[in-house]
Amino acid sequence: MTQNFSFKEIHVCKQTGARAGEFTTPHGVIKTPVFMPVGTQATVKTLAPYEVEELGAQIILSNTYHLHLRPGEEIVKLNGGLHKFMNWNKPILTDCGGFQVFSLAKLNKITDNGVEFSSHIDGSRHMFTPEKSIDIQNALGADIIMAFDECSVAGCDRKYAESALDRTLKWLDRSCKHHHDERQMLFPIIQGNMFDDLRLRAAKETVPYAKCGIAVGGLSVGEPKSVMYKMLDVLRPEYPQNMPRYLMGVGSPDCLAEGVLRGIDMFDCVLPTRTARNGLAYTSEGKLTVRNAKYKEDLTPLDHNCGCYTCTHFTRSYIRHLINAGEVLGARLISYHNLYYLVHLMERIRNAILNDEFGDFIKDMRERKEYTDNVKPTDFPDGI
Repeated sequence: MTQNFSFKEIHVCKQTGARAGEFTTPHGVIKTPVFMPVGTQATVKTLAPYEVEELGAQIILSNTYHLHLRPGEEIVKLNGGLHKFMNWNKPILTDCGGFQVFSLAKLNKITDNGVEFSSHIDGSRHMFTPEKSIDIQNALGADIIMAFDECSVAGCDRKYAESALDRTLKWLDRSCKHHHDERQMLFPIIQGNMFDDLRLRAAKETVPYAKCGIAVGGLSVGEPKSVMYKMLDVLRPEYPQNMPRYLMGVGSPDCLAEGVLRGIDMFDCVLPTRTARNGLAYTSEGKLTVRNAKYKEDLTPLDHNCGCYTCTHFTRSYIRHLINAGEVLGARLISYHNLYYLVHLMERIRNAILNDEFGDFIKDMRERKEYTDNVKPTDFPDGI
């Protein structure tokens, strides 16, 4: 805990041990568990900030790698930091840029000092070190920032996973020593790939660096969901109780529920807006690909059980027309709905925890298509 940040565990579900909490930041209190919409380039794609607030989002995420390349952290700082730059007055989290450096950039050269890479935009050469990542995030001014890490790919051999973990732990020490802005909370990231013992070692060596928040990275990167759940089961006893736990890059309904069951408080993912741009909606009856011909004359809403602006004003027929005609409004309406759906799913989960009913809730969710017929990150691997 610090002067500007604190976490309070409000209630632990008697059925499951899942918890509801409150995370206090300089820009407001976040009720957990929470889903964070992703505003990669200082915008949640196709939506205005007031719409993101209107649909119930408490906090959003922006990306260090992308904002460093364009427009540059100096421009964001000139505008008064991310909050003023994008007119978002609630909490913001920035990731460290490590995942994008390894997944998007070209010609990576990894050393113990950092990563040299070519921009995916214009091929220009850049160098990210733990110190550089912290400097960029300090300039961006988010409430929560992340330590620089190496996210080793799913399926890599143990030797490489171990070397990547060793590097991440050294970079964590450097990140923490370089960060001195008390208005920002630095979250360390637990890595270790898909190896139980490496994850446990990572947790034991990472937790001492956590002041008011810790993250789990390197999951939902192509491994089966059962493997991700196993890793979360391994880690659960190691988490500190008095701070939020953040599972990075997870956003399908089933993974959110299963993550909360395994002690996670915070989630983010580009999936709801990315799939929206391809005409795919989350619904209480499973995923719905609205561009399909069978919805041409369908005069019902995307989701009969949803009260969002999209579902209370427009039909599947109309939204299908927009998507197939290439109209931006189609992507906007489905993005609004998808984010509303996930934000309110987390509210339903929180209420179930507060009422000691989360065991019944997740059992019911597992039995319905809302749980089993969901989108996978590999459905639309391109784009951001």
